[in-house]
Amino acid sequence: MQFFDNDNWVISSAGGMTGEAYMAESARDKLFIKRNSSPFLASLSAEHIVPKLLWTRRLSNGDVLTAQQWLNGRELSASEMSSEKVATLLKKIHSSDHLLLTFSKLGKKPISPKNILNDLKDTNDQRHNEYCIDKALNFLNQYVNDIDFDQKSVCHSDINHNNWLIDEKGEHLYLVDWDQAVIADPALDVALLLYWYIDENEWSKWLSFYGWSLDHHLRLRMHWYMIAQTIQFMFWHQDHHQTKEALLYEKDLRRLNHYSIVHFS
Repeated sequence: MQFFDNDNWVISSAGGMTGEAYMAESARDKLFIKRNSSPFLASLSAEHIVPKLLWTRRLSNGDVLTAQQWLNGRELSASEMSSEKVATLLKKIHSSDHLLLTFSKLGKKPISPKNILNDLKDTNDQRHNEYCIDKALNFLNQYVNDIDFDQKSVCHSDINHNNWLIDEKGEHLYLVDWDQAVIADPALDVALLLYWYIDENEWSKWLSFYGWSLDHHLRLRMHWYMIAQTIQFMFWHQDHHQTKEALLYEKDLRRLNHYSIVHFS
């Protein structure tokens, strides 16, 4: 891949699902290069949420390259997602008026529960799925008018532990890969983090770090978004012919349906 005007750089894949991320290394320097990254990256860099943005360039074919400082650190482990550092950074993101304003100026509109539900219904109508999808959609439809939250935030919407990077000194935490970001109820992010990584008995403790109290309405909001996102992930893997992964999300959805009966019937 030719990104530079000379041959002093060695380019290699940096992994990721899109195949658009690269490591560029020379005798003196090391960069993280991404093609067609979110234009939101500059604001995230200014707020120290992602590693420092160094430059942006447009290629002759119209693609845009961004170069960030290479982070000599590591991804968080699943067990580290319960830390106060994670809650503090996520709260900073969700509370940032600057990020919300910048993202809105890029043409992003807030998404509501009704938007999400309608998209899921439209997508589901185009395929044949298991009965568990119908049960899940019925739950979403039942409570769609009960969970809207006025205070919308910039949400990452892919709170996988692999997207959390900490520097080698263990001092600074970053959240990367913002290609799926949306403006929505922050419970959308919080739900994924709690359901995936934290024992339910510890939810109140983690939420105290974040700044929320766990009540029935928050439980309902989180469960609603967890079901919706699980369906989205399942559809995505089906569309990419990743049967094993799709079946895992289907299994998760069945568990969530059971939780709905126990806690919200």
